[in-house]
Amino acid sequence: MIVDSAIKVHRVLGPGLLESADEQCLAHELHARGVGVRRQVSLPIEFDGLRLDAGYRLDLVVADAVIVEVKAVEALARLHEAQILTYLKPSGFRLGYLMNFNSLQLRHGLRRFIR
Repeated sequence: MIVDSAIKVHRVLGPGLLESADEQCLAHELHARGVGVRRQVSLPIEFDGLRLDAGYRLDLVVADAVIVEVKAVEALARLHEAQILTYLKPSGFRLGYLMNFNSLQLRHGLRRFIR
């Protein structure tokens, strides 16, 4: 459902939009399909007994189970992969998608991660 929704958004809008626009359109499409989605979810970090708001934000949390990190970059880098892997640990979620909407075909900018 998540990937299918992302493909629809990409087919209609194409590459070249800002990440925020792609994110908002994907959230809208998921919501239209009856899927629960939250945008820009704060992710606190726990360290040495402290709960810190370190400014981390998850682009989308889908069905309270999956993180979707939206990008609009020339190419995905290892840093982007490290980012979503880092988010999976403290969030407690097991599944995450990294989606680069700036790809000519979304399938070339799509990565799936399982913790």
